[in-house]
Order: sequence, then structure tokens, then C-alpha cells
Amino acid sequence: MRLGTSKTCLVTGGAGFLGSHLCERLLEQGHEVICLDNLFTGSRRNIEHLMDHPRFEFQRHDVTFPLYIEVDEIYNFACPASPIHYQHDPVQTTKTSVHGAINMLGLAKRVRAKILQASTSEVYGDPQIHPQPEEYWGHVNPIGYRSCYDEGKRCAETLFFDYHRQHNLRIKVMRIFNTYGPRMHPNDGRVVSNFIVQALTGKPITLYGEGTQTRSFGYVDDLIDGALRLMNSPDDITGPINIGNPVETTVRALAEKVIDMTGSSSPIVYKPLPHDDPMQRCPDITRAKTLLGWQPNTQLEQGLAKTIAYFEHLLKVEKIEIA
Repeated sequence: MRLGTSKTCLVTGGAGFLGSHLCERLLEQGHEVICLDNLFTGSRRNIEHLMDHPRFEFQRHDVTFPLYIEVDEIYNFACPASPIHYQHDPVQTTKTSVHGAINMLGLAKRVRAKILQASTSEVYGDPQIHPQPEEYWGHVNPIGYRSCYDEGKRCAETLFFDYHRQHNLRIKVMRIFNTYGPRMHPNDGRVVSNFIVQALTGKPITLYGEGTQTRSFGYVDDLIDGALRLMNSPDDITGPINIGNPVETTVRALAEKVIDMTGSSSPIVYKPLPHDDPMQRCPDITRAKTLLGWQPNTQLEQGLAKTIAYFEHLLKVEKIEIA
């Protein structure tokens, strides 16, 4: 471990969408970064530009197995986060959240590291309170198709707070709301990537239900800023803290905006709602504002423009095949 202000940081899920941006930002701040990923949904493409960096190390490893290294801080971002991916192998998804948390908390306990959990707004389920404050316990189906992710993340939060109370571990729990930006997986089935790819390829844009369900879309740079502020906050600020954009947008309005910004002629088609799909999702970010001095700065049009440019590059230059 390094002395002074520079730290050795472990980022699990570091080759994923969010993890790769976090690795990049930590390197910019002068830290040593160990990127851990089993490459199930992460991609070497996301970290290719970091591979030759003298303070960057990539390890292919699954967090469901123990890890023995020396680090100062742990950012636990490992877990498939889109319904298509986490429902592909739901048992493994639960293991990643629960066993992964146990293994990373055990590592943090051994080396006395500070540890941040990338939790999710999915812990609120299909909420009956709107917007969702951290005090709300949620409305979650424990036996549904999304439960492997929802309940896995809820159990991980339980483990974090039990390690904090029982072992005085320094923990941080961040509840991430819908986040988008460059390096999203092109086949992850999330609305932003779905709509952009469908618009750019001229395919019909699929809306589930009537498109009246709302989401709050936060840009990746703002999310990473929130994560770093939380990790660097005083030890008595454990969270959970919502990190997301409190500006609500209907899914249909997002589809129309993407069509407009891409100049696409894609038609909109409607399909039945998936199981347990929440009708509303919007964070109360009072805690983040008060405790971290954080709020999102990127307007939806700004973030979408950068994300559209990324997918245009994938499709035209790298010729990535889209399912």
C-alpha cells in the first residue's frame, strides 16, 4: 500500500460500464488501481486504454471466490445490472451480490480497508412512496424474476451494515439510480442503450406498456463524482445514500428525444410490460446534497449526445454486432 495521499484502490467489476469510468477517474487522481472482473458483462474494450498505465493492474477474477491482496479502499461494483444479464443466470446473480459482498467485506476486515458498496434503486422495488428517500424500506417481490438482483442487493446492504456494527468496518453504501453514458453494454436491454441502438440501426423502438412509466436518468460522470465524494466523506457517513438524477422522464419521452437527436425514422412499437417492472423510479437526493454537497450537473440532452456518439463509433468504426 502506498503512503501519503495516494492509495491502492480495488474496483470489482472494473471492466464494466461504471467500473471502467471509476478506474479512469481514480488513476487521474493519482491512485494505484487494481481492476477486478470476470468479464461476464464487463469488456476488455472498456479498459484497453488503461492497460499500459503504470498504476493500473487488471486481474480476471470472480468475486464469489475469496481474494487475498493488500488495498486501502474497495469499490464493490461487481454484478450484472441489466435485467437481460442478471436474469440469464439468476442463481449466479444472487451469489455475486451475496458471496461477493461477504468476500469483499472479509478482505476489507483483514486489511482494514474502507469499502463502498454499489447498491441500487432496485432495493425499493415497485415503490409506493415517490420520490424514494433512503428511509423507505421498499416494495419488493421476493420470489419474482427480478428478485435475484433486488434481494441480492438488499442482502448485500444487510451484510455491509452488520460488518460495520459487528467489526467496526468503515463502510459506504450508495444506491445507484438509472445511469447511462459511453461504455454501456450495447446488448444490455436498458432503455437508453436500447433506444439509441435501435434508432441508429433503423429498427423499431420498443416501448413496454404504454411508455408512461418514469425513470430518472443520471449521466455516468455525475455518478462517479457521487461515488468518490461518498468514499471520501467522514467515516460516520455510511449511507445508504441515493445517487441519481431527480428529474423524472417518461420512457416514451426518452424514446422521442432519442429519435429526434439521431434523426432516425424508426417507428415506436409497444410490447407488454415485463414482470415487476416499476412504474415510477425517482430519487430523493436530499442526503446527497446535504452530506456530500452532490447533485447532478449533466443535462439529459448533453449526456445523450455523448452516448449517441459512443454508439455511433461502435457501430461504424468498430463494427460491433448488435443482437
